[in-house]
Amino acid sequence: MFLYNHYLQILLTFLHCIAWVAMAEIGAKHEELLQAQAHLYKHTNYYANSMSLKCAVELSIPEIINHHGKPMTHSQLVSALQIPQSRSTHLYRLMRLLVHNGFFTMQKVHDHDEHLQLELQEELEGYVLTLSSKLLLKDHRTFATAFLGPTFQKPWQVLSGWIKGGEGGTPFEAAHGKGIWDYGLEHPDVSNLFNEAMAGDSSVVSSVLVTECKAMFEGVTSLVDVGGGIGVTGRAIAEAFPHIKCHVLDRPQVVASCKGRENLEFVAGDMFQGIPSADAVLLKWILHDWNDEDCLKILKRCREAIVSKEKVGKVIIIDIVVDHKGGNHDSTELQLMLDTVLMISVDGRERSEREWEKLFMESGFTSYKITPLGFRSVIEVFP
Repeated sequence: MFLYNHYLQILLTFLHCIAWVAMAEIGAKHEELLQAQAHLYKHTNYYANSMSLKCAVELSIPEIINHHGKPMTHSQLVSALQIPQSRSTHLYRLMRLLVHNGFFTMQKVHDHDEHLQLELQEELEGYVLTLSSKLLLKDHRTFATAFLGPTFQKPWQVLSGWIKGGEGGTPFEAAHGKGIWDYGLEHPDVSNLFNEAMAGDSSVVSSVLVTECKAMFEGVTSLVDVGGGIGVTGRAIAEAFPHIKCHVLDRPQVVASCKGRENLEFVAGDMFQGIPSADAVLLKWILHDWNDEDCLKILKRCREAIVSKEKVGKVIIIDIVVDHKGGNHDSTELQLMLDTVLMISVDGRERSEREWEKLFMESGFTSYKITPLGFRSVIEVFP
C-alpha cells in the first residue's frame, strides 16, 4: 500500500506539472495576443503623434515657451495661448503626449512643498524645450506642417485603389490629377512651403557637413549644388570655404529672386539638360525623387560636369542608404517610412547600397565611398 501511495503521489505531481506548463503556455499565448493587439493599435494611431505635433506648431507653442525664458507652467501656457479654461485639460493631454515623445520636457519651477494639493504640486513643474522642439523654432517648423496638410495627406486615401491598378503615375497624381512638380507650378503657395521645408532641412545638414566633413572639400575649388533650392547648403559651403566658387542650379521659378555673393551664384537651368563644369557636383536629397532611368540621366550629366582634360572631380550625394537588416531600428524605420512617402508623391525611392552601386556603375563611375550622416549618408562617387 505504501508503494502504491508513493507512485500515486509521483503521478499526481507529474500531472500537476503538465497542467502548470499547459496553463503557462496558454497564458503566454494570451500575452502574445495582447501584445499583438497593442502593436496594431499603436501603428493604427501613429497619426496622433504627427497631428499633435502639427497642432503645437500651429499654436506656436515652441515659440511661446522659448520666449518665456524659463520653465513654463501649464496655467502660464494656457494664459499665453488665451484659450478658455474649459480647454485647459485638453491642452494638458496634448502636451502630455508631446512630452512623452520627447518634444518637451518638464523641469521644476521652485522647491517642492509637501503641503500643497496635487493640482498645485503639478504647477511646480514647467515645460521646457528639447533639442527637437528647438528645431521647430525655425529650421523644421515648415517641414513639420507642410507634409501634414491636405495636399500631401490626400494621396494616402487613394493608395489602396492605386496599388490595385488605379489611374495615375503616383498616388499624388491620382489624388490631384497631376504630378507633384506640375501641381507646384499651379499652386505657388504649396511650392513655396515645400521649398521652405527643404531649406529648413538643409540648414541642419549643411551645418554638420561643413564642420564634420571638411576633408571632403579638400582640393575643391568649384562646386555646383544641383537642385539646391534657395541656396541654404550652397551658401553654407561658400561661407565655410571662401576659396570654393559655388553655383546653385535649380528651376528658374525657384532661383529667380535669390541673390548671390562674391563666391556664390544662382543658375537657372535643368539638371537633365546640363550641369555647369566644376570640381564637385553636390546632390542633396535629389536622386531619391527619381526612378532609376532618370537617375542615370542625372548622374551622366554630373559625370560630364566633373570630367575635363585638366582635372577629374567627384560627385557628392547626400541621401539615404537603406540598411533594413543590420541598421538601428529607429533609423531604419524612418528610412522605410520616407520610402513610402516617396512612393506616394513621386516616382522615386530610397535605395540600398547595392542599388546605389548599380546606378553608379551603369552611369560610368568606377568607385564610391559612403560616410554615415545621421539617418542619411554622404556618398562620394568617382569617375
